[in-house]
Amino acid sequence: MKEKTIPKGSGEQEKLRHLFWKRFRQNGLALIGAFIVIFLFIVALFAPLISPYDPGQIDIKRVLQDPSPEHIFGTDSLGRDVLSRMIWGSRISLLVGFVAVGIATLIGIFLGALAGYYGRWVDNLIMRFVDIMLCFPTFFLILAVIALLEPNIWNIMIIIGITGWMGVARLVRAEFLSLRERDFSVAVRALGAKDFRIIFLHILPNAMAPVLVSATLGVAGAILTESALSFLGIGVQPPTPSWGNILTAGKDNIEIAWWLSLYPGLAILITVLGYNLLGEGIRDAIDPRLKQ
Repeated sequence: MKEKTIPKGSGEQEKLRHLFWKRFRQNGLALIGAFIVIFLFIVALFAPLISPYDPGQIDIKRVLQDPSPEHIFGTDSLGRDVLSRMIWGSRISLLVGFVAVGIATLIGIFLGALAGYYGRWVDNLIMRFVDIMLCFPTFFLILAVIALLEPNIWNIMIIIGITGWMGVARLVRAEFLSLRERDFSVAVRALGAKDFRIIFLHILPNAMAPVLVSATLGVAGAILTESALSFLGIGVQPPTPSWGNILTAGKDNIEIAWWLSLYPGLAILITVLGYNLLGEGIRDAIDPRLKQ
């Protein structure tokens, strides 16, 4: 019978995971951020069950009604229930945030890994391209691209993703520059492993900690960008509910319907704050020396 072997380093990895969760649980602000994010996930996931009304149901008899027990967040200019539209709008915000950050993270990891592993002219070429992309104000670049395309949710996600990968690329490059000279990397290379295997199976898993933090913070930025685009009328288009286009309706009726601006504005604020607190908490738990 073969003797069962324990993978080398598994005990150390378990110790690091335990230390991470211990530090994370001791961070009150991080726990608040995690609670907000989990709450938003639950709301978005169970929107059909939680929503008291159909978000697209028009009722001209209840136009711009004040908040009441019947309509907790009031109604909009078409008599639609604002709370229901905000609940369904949370799905749009989270979808945009995660898909856009997913696209940005994949591009950033791929280019950053190539630059950090190969160095020399590959590094120079990729990093000069990063510098060029950083010269353009991201939001105005997004506006310019959307002006040429149809403003729908898929275009929004793709555009935010392909204009937000530069920070991830720089993080991954910095990690690879350090990790490629470590003993485990040199040993695998000496055994004749191909570059693809070394990059994605050996070095990349050890470089993911700062990427995780960046992605968490990036979700907040993507949600904020989508809300701003929808507020300007070039993001998610009505009748699809999003927090940004609810805010637009509030702008048009700010003097008589304050609730149309207050509640979606608070939702965006709390969501962005939650992801920022969670991201900072993860960062501090991974490496408390980074805490200022």
